[in-house]
Amino acid sequence: MIFQNLFEVILGWLSIYFFPILLSILAIFIGYIIYLLVKRQLFKLVKHEKLELTTAKNISKLIKYLVVLIISTAILIQFAESLGFITALFTLVGGTIIGFAAMNTLGNMIAGIIIMVSRPFTVGDRILYDGKIADIVEIKLIYTTLIDLDNIKISVPNQMLLSQEIFDFGKKEIIRRHVTITPGFEEDRKKVEEVLLEVAGKVNQVLEDPKPYVWINSFQNYAVEYRLYVFIKDIKDLPRIESELHKAVLDACKENKIDIRTPLLHKEIN
Repeated sequence: MIFQNLFEVILGWLSIYFFPILLSILAIFIGYIIYLLVKRQLFKLVKHEKLELTTAKNISKLIKYLVVLIISTAILIQFAESLGFITALFTLVGGTIIGFAAMNTLGNMIAGIIIMVSRPFTVGDRILYDGKIADIVEIKLIYTTLIDLDNIKISVPNQMLLSQEIFDFGKKEIIRRHVTITPGFEEDRKKVEEVLLEVAGKVNQVLEDPKPYVWINSFQNYAVEYRLYVFIKDIKDLPRIESELHKAVLDACKENKIDIRTPLLHKEIN
């Protein structure tokens, strides 16, 4: 008897809401088809090398979330009358709480879309971020994954990446780097330049073409700022090459009796 009454109630509810249920099923079906078509087109662009795989995956996820949100809204509208005041109240309160909790998430999603569109860096680039050199492993909607030189995985919210200065070494075959020294005015300019250029030739990873060169960058109170510019090819080995270059400059200055201590401090102590 109980089961019969329950069956009659369910049957009565289905007869009343037959069209809303049918429309809801149709909306789910259409939404799913649209998602599949968009996803298929995105991966076609990837296949023809017009779009990066990571960007295609992230846009696909975003489309999926939008489709689910639109379908859910459409279904709730169909059954709004039967939900009643209490359900509507819970929906309002729950939506408000979720809205506040999701503010950072939405902000990171928007930042992720901006990064994917503007492309300040791409997967595989080596960057200098927050004082650390790291490689871009994956760019997601909410955060970007990096791996630093200690092989530690770092997940950075996309909003933080947009709010800070980032140096992108990219995937370029050749980049220019420099070493700066500040010997006093009494040092012979030609000798300093000659020593610095000899140093560049002793570091194996420094390229002969383009040729290294030395500039006088500025005059300080008690010193001249010399800058040795070199070109290197192995971006992944950048920190070690810079270290070797600095070591070679230090050793060469000591061997040639070029004083690169802070001249102002040295003179004040004397």
